[in-house]
Amino acid sequence: MRRLLASSIAASVGVACAGALALPLTLPAAAASKAPAAGAAGAAGSVPDAGSDLPGSTHSLPLVPLVHVAPPARDRAVDSRPAGEVGLTRRDVRHFSMVGVIWDDPGTELHGRVQVRTRATDTGVWSGWQNLETDNDDAADPATAERTSGRVHGSTAPLWVGDSDGVEVRVRAEEAPRTEGAAPNTRAVVPGAALPSGLRLELVDPGEESAAGSGSPATPHGMPAGAPRTGALGTESAEALAATAANAALVPLGATEIPALSRSATERELRTLSGIELTASQRAKPHIGPRPRIVTRRGWGANEKLREKGFVYTKKVKAAFVHHTSSGNGYRCSQAPSVIRGIYRYHVKSMGWRDIGYNFLIDKCGTIYEGRAGGVAKAVLGAHTLGFNTNSMGVAVLGSFGSHKPPAAALRAISRLTAWKLGLYGANPRGKTYLKSGGGNLYRKGKNVRLNVISGHRDGYATACPGTQLYRKLGTARSTAARYQGR
Repeated sequence: MRRLLASSIAASVGVACAGALALPLTLPAAAASKAPAAGAAGAAGSVPDAGSDLPGSTHSLPLVPLVHVAPPARDRAVDSRPAGEVGLTRRDVRHFSMVGVIWDDPGTELHGRVQVRTRATDTGVWSGWQNLETDNDDAADPATAERTSGRVHGSTAPLWVGDSDGVEVRVRAEEAPRTEGAAPNTRAVVPGAALPSGLRLELVDPGEESAAGSGSPATPHGMPAGAPRTGALGTESAEALAATAANAALVPLGATEIPALSRSATERELRTLSGIELTASQRAKPHIGPRPRIVTRRGWGANEKLREKGFVYTKKVKAAFVHHTSSGNGYRCSQAPSVIRGIYRYHVKSMGWRDIGYNFLIDKCGTIYEGRAGGVAKAVLGAHTLGFNTNSMGVAVLGSFGSHKPPAAALRAISRLTAWKLGLYGANPRGKTYLKSGGGNLYRKGKNVRLNVISGHRDGYATACPGTQLYRKLGTARSTAARYQGR
């Protein structure tokens, strides 16, 4: 019945949309099945979405040199503004909740420090200076269509700051030792020319409503049990219909969540999913964890008109890379859908990707969210671990876990999600697998690399992600996920 309904919807929206709706209902053999890419992302973050009837906006402000004015002698000891600094002085801006800095060339690294402070809309109080993570290593593989589209930019990680209407930013080049003859134990700033070109501040308003035409996105915590709710599908865009049809083998069209299943029900579903090639051992004794509850893109309010049309698939899911979003821990769990909408908009409008980069996201209360569109049970090609996006999935925990310990609920969610999704493809969470590198800063292109089936981002790329505290917990996640699979 679900497939018949999906087919009827495809017919009703016309031939141009039929390919986008049909693709998700079967699992293509490889990435060669990529649907035509449309320039839905546009110029990344160049202007606010003024006059648009779509929720949310991205406002881009070019950074300029900050004039160094010598303070009075009594204040010079506390002056910290070096020459060659760029940024923006305090100013009033339209409302935003997420902030980041981008630059022209995605291949250029920003060697320096990026800091912002913001003014809360409700209190009018300015925050202290907050650091933006400059090593934003989540990216599409080299030489792929997504990476070479001409729209991709270098960027910091986005930072969630809550509803704000004022901003100040400063970017300082990396410090280096002074030249010979300088005073000992002092450091000088590299000239501003060392900074990437085209530095811009991105102010992201995630918006309050779903673009699907169904009103406000469903609240992920405390949703009523039972059948997922649906909306008025006939009023939605072709992109929104395609995104919901991608999960039609699991839930009714228009569902805001994919409910949890028991172990036995998950095993029965595994045998019915098209495109999943079961081995003889899987047929005899499936090793798969119970399907966890997942909030769909419709549930967190994805504006499907932002992303490119169509989906891109790989052959299978052999590994899961765990990330943190580096977007800060200052959000409430009820705000998680807004945080995800902000990251989605930042990835597409500011960074120039075809969709949000992660396949799944998890908040600190343990709620799991569908990421990149194409179907949660399918091998959707993401943009999360440069060089290793093929035949893998990216799972990002909302927050920063370099010094902060990840919540137990988030760790359980990682284990439950990986036990189910890796189980669909016969992967052992405690095992090892080989992935071929697409090129990166750890492994040359074409090298077969032996990795943990559940790896951290830093295992495939030299980066601090997923943060030291989260990375230390991956061994526990592996053993727990394997236990969920009955191993």
